[in-house]
Amino acid sequence: MFCFQNSDKIRSIPVIQIEPSRSQPRICFSKEALAGLSRSIRENGILQPISVRRVFASKFELVAGERRLRAAIMAGFKTVPCVILDCDETQAAVFALLENLQRANLNMFEEAEAMRNLIEIWGLTQESAAKKMGKKQSTIANKLRLLKLDDEERALIKKANLSERHARAILKLGSKEQRKLMIKKIAEKNLNVLDTEALIESILKGDVLGSFENSDKKFVVKDLNFFKNAINDALDLMKISREGVQYIHNETDEYLEYMVKIPKGRDSKKVESA
Repeated sequence: MFCFQNSDKIRSIPVIQIEPSRSQPRICFSKEALAGLSRSIRENGILQPISVRRVFASKFELVAGERRLRAAIMAGFKTVPCVILDCDETQAAVFALLENLQRANLNMFEEAEAMRNLIEIWGLTQESAAKKMGKKQSTIANKLRLLKLDDEERALIKKANLSERHARAILKLGSKEQRKLMIKKIAEKNLNVLDTEALIESILKGDVLGSFENSDKKFVVKDLNFFKNAINDALDLMKISREGVQYIHNETDEYLEYMVKIPKGRDSKKVESA
């Protein structure tokens, strides 16, 4: 597939002669991780050469090893050990994607983007791409589904530190507003994947308030915040499960007042108030 066997021997190349790759799949680099790698490189040197390809006589393009290159520059290195690969731009792009995928150090969305790019570059089917990457076709399909989430939703999911299974479950919800509310709810309640999937299935079935069934056991709650939180939870779930739900609340010295407007149907102009 590639012509890397014909690469030159390892040679030292000035860092100012190495250009970043336009095909680098990794977008986010942890500052803490880079700082740690930089300290290690300063102490022990670069143990694995950086892969580059020659662009001009004294210009090279990075193929693989951007973290090592960045860390080496942070450590004050003026030159780095490199292997010059005999490959064109397209082969270099594919190699960079595979190198990152095989290291399994991309976040879920970077990995999905890398897989999509790999498929598009080579005109592969999901089946053939899965074979080249050593993964199941269903894994590729599930990864690519994540790209249906837009940049804002992806940022919210990463900020909430949710898993890929959380993200795939959230995708079942029909609108962006519903998905954003669900991400917020998962983060606030620290819901695990199973609880998230169960809640979403309950919403899709219309059993929105299933989690708020009354218990036969009576008890007294003196803290008003308990009721406020319970009402807000129920209202949030209504908004997730049905588009157009609106509510306002007012607090006086004597009462908490809530007004809820729930559309009867998509085409209906009337609403119910409670």
